[in-house]
Amino acid sequence: MIQPQSVGVVTPQLAHFAEPLRLRSGETLADYELIYETYGTLNAERSNAVLVCHALSGSHHVAGYYADDPRDIGWWDNLIGPGKPLDTRKFFVIGVNNLGGCHGSSGPSTLNPATGKLWGADFPFVTVEDWVDAQARLADRLGIERFAAVVGGSLGGMQALSWTLQYPERIANAAVIASAAKLTAQNIAFNEVARQAILSDPDFHGGHYYEHGVVPARGLKLARMVGHITYLSDDSMATKFGRNLRHGKAVYSYDVEFEVESYLRYQGDKFAGMFDANTYLLITKALDYFDPAFEHGGNLQAALARASANFLVVSFTTDWRFAPGRSHEIVYALLHNRRNVSYADIECPAGHDSFLLDEPRYHALLSAWFDRIEV
Repeated sequence: MIQPQSVGVVTPQLAHFAEPLRLRSGETLADYELIYETYGTLNAERSNAVLVCHALSGSHHVAGYYADDPRDIGWWDNLIGPGKPLDTRKFFVIGVNNLGGCHGSSGPSTLNPATGKLWGADFPFVTVEDWVDAQARLADRLGIERFAAVVGGSLGGMQALSWTLQYPERIANAAVIASAAKLTAQNIAFNEVARQAILSDPDFHGGHYYEHGVVPARGLKLARMVGHITYLSDDSMATKFGRNLRHGKAVYSYDVEFEVESYLRYQGDKFAGMFDANTYLLITKALDYFDPAFEHGGNLQAALARASANFLVVSFTTDWRFAPGRSHEIVYALLHNRRNVSYADIECPAGHDSFLLDEPRYHALLSAWFDRIEV
């Protein structure tokens, strides 16, 4: 067995689609672009392709690094590469930046061909189902009729689940990790607080802040701070920061005193400098809208009856944003449809962010699952 290695230098690719895409909102994108990356080699039968779907702040840059910036490492690099759980000696892996994103695919910060201006708030609402439709068109472009697997964590897991319902004949296996079949009311509430932070920023300008030469950085910073709290467990925050004071004593001010305050402000500032506020609004709404059981009277078992893929469902013990109970609901509905499903609840103290980490038991599970997939 070789030592795990990086896929090395990677290069993004851009695909332009002139065929109109009808969205769930009723609007239509006349044409659009998707930026994506690939790792490994597509076999002659085109049967070894694996699609990796990203979460809220993710992108097409899933593994490897860029020649001009070796520090820019893909967000799931610990999972993908030669000798890693998703082994690129066996699989051809694809990462795509979803529609509405801010990393190169058509979205609010790209040009609206109809007006010659940036889309801004005029970019239409997109849903998980719309993303899957766009990904299917990219697969068509690449000559991939059926994926060996579609994999995703959090919002990416929702996309993997939706693939099994929208295109059941085009997916053999699905890994739904740290995810849910729908958000709880509490989750929707957190998303709404984050959105209001952005919408109430004086620099938002109704979503057309590009034309004013500003960005709603304060609102986006607050949104990320709220979100980041929900990605960590109480235990992980206690271990990292506790009640540690930066100055060793209280200074009685509203400036940064506790280490956890410093961490959150740093994460907020970093995110506000690299992400687009309109994209944040779109993606959190897509999270809120996802509910395949809605059209079945809330019956998830009926909704998942269309699925024919083999499933791996993974949760983490300390994830309270996408708690294990949400994974149980998916597993229960699949079992009642007599589907082939494996489930694991991994003990990890890191909360929702656990799905991004190199946790030995988690990676061993994924390695075993991917090893069993025939291509």
